Amino acid sequence: MFFHCELVVLILALTLDVHTGQIYGGHEAVAHSRPYMVLLERHMQNGETYYCDGFLLTEDFVMTAAHCQAKSFTALLGVHNVHNSNGIQRISVEDTFPHKDYNAAELTNDIMLLKLSSKANFSNNVRPIALADRDDGSLPKSCSVSGWGRNNRSSKYMSLTLMEVNVTLIDNELCCEKKVYCSEGEAGPGEGDSGGPLVCEDGKAYGVVSSSHKTNPDGLYVYSYTKIPKNTDWVKQIIKNNGKF
Repeated sequence: MFFHCELVVLILALTLDVHTGQIYGGHEAVAHSRPYMVLLERHMQNGETYYCDGFLLTEDFVMTAAHCQAKSFTALLGVHNVHNSNGIQRISVEDTFPHKDYNAAELTNDIMLLKLSSKANFSNNVRPIALADRDDGSLPKSCSVSGWGRNNRSSKYMSLTLMEVNVTLIDNELCCEKKVYCSEGEAGPGEGDSGGPLVCEDGKAYGVVSSSHKTNPDGLYVYSYTKIPKNTDWVKQIIKNNGKF
């Protein structure tokens, strides 16, 4: 079965003692070319701070992966280089809304909304992204992922700057069974890129970075992304009941 193989949840459980790096097989993004990207500080029960990615939907809602849960969060908006604080908006998270059907064991419905405690100030560097709302069974084309995750599988550090990589979605029976998008190969999201968006052809977010696995020690990595189109009604309901859509 899909998750009986080696599985890596793409959380970065490290410090911000960062080294320059890249999403696996990717390159540095043009600074602030993805103004919807959010770096999430995850403040844990043990006092440690870990990291995930997210992306801005409205002036006060961020989407991320449900497995990126924490005691509390701080959202960093307008980030490119994590060591450059100029223009960065730091906003605490007021409330969390993991998907009601999230299954931590199988990482199904791995999607969560975060309500910010104050509204983001939109600018050239801070802008929301539109969500894809169609799911006609076809795979979206020309997709990419971005984040501040590890630069390679042997690295202990997250990337200093926002990185990006193009991915091609595959028609995989096991991925269809789990109702997720998948891409395959060496290139893809690294550890620390959980919760970032899968952005495709029309510039909309189609998926949420969830996990990676390989079926055997010599096999290629398969990366999975929670489908946003099948969760559009849930997203609209949460935002309507707790803010503005």
